[in-house]
Amino acid sequence: MQASLKDKVFNHIPPAMIAAVLLFWAFGPETLLKNSWTLTVTSPLIVMAVLALEWLHERHAGWRMNKQEFLTDLYYSVLSATVIAWASEKLAEAPLTAAKASLGISTPWVAQMPWLAQVALAIFVLEFGQYWMHRLMHNWTPFWLTHAPHHHITQLNAAKGAVGNPIELFLISLSVLALFDFDQTALFAAFNTMGVISVFAHANVRADPPIWYSFFFTTIRHHSLHHSTDYESTRCNYGNSLILLDRIFGTYREGEGVLVGQDDRRRLSIWEQTLFPFQPLIDKCHSRKKVGAGTAESTENDQNEPRPA
Repeated sequence: MQASLKDKVFNHIPPAMIAAVLLFWAFGPETLLKNSWTLTVTSPLIVMAVLALEWLHERHAGWRMNKQEFLTDLYYSVLSATVIAWASEKLAEAPLTAAKASLGISTPWVAQMPWLAQVALAIFVLEFGQYWMHRLMHNWTPFWLTHAPHHHITQLNAAKGAVGNPIELFLISLSVLALFDFDQTALFAAFNTMGVISVFAHANVRADPPIWYSFFFTTIRHHSLHHSTDYESTRCNYGNSLILLDRIFGTYREGEGVLVGQDDRRRLSIWEQTLFPFQPLIDKCHSRKKVGAGTAESTENDQNEPRPA
């Protein structure tokens, strides 16, 4: 079937938005580029822009945004930008920066690289760690318990990348970028570029970027397959932004998912997502209480039975 003009336009929006991000961080006003608050503004703007595109050209009616989904996504977006960001800074980045200074680690060669090469390297370093963390979460039960809530979402939308258990959100944010001497604007450009890619990879937008884009970057086709209901499909396409890593490490799989979710596709509440990693322990405690209560009741019944004269 021949693509309509609207389809062709939307297919080129993801790469066009990446180009706009790179142009802003490369040539934007100095006062904005050097202000860390600029990143705090541009990141949600990207999400809001893609959410608007969902209304203009949705991919699946079953993924259409509603009030419940919007409020849940908003909660997790704020959580990620505040609590998770603070925890990552205090518990990971600051200690790593201190260790770098203490050990005298220096990477002047990074600062000497062309600006665009620094952006590409920052994306690769961050995504390389996220790829292996994501893969670990699918292959070791303790980590899977933190990641499973993200797979219990029953539809995909622009902000769904931020939805998950807080422990997982913290783990997936970890990186070794603090060990490198990147230009600050290159780092910010890398963060926003990955934001564009991952937001579109979760969005309900009918956009199928050009083949060169989908060779390197994760798209909604790749990631919706990863969120499919069948077990085997969840064990592929781990790249949050760089599907290239899946191609390199043999975990790439072609296809697309429409029905997404886990088990019986029951949507978890925020409270259930928060408690999910501890649910086996909670269930075990409840079982022990029931066994204890049953034993006590049995003992009481034995004591109340009439004894032979």
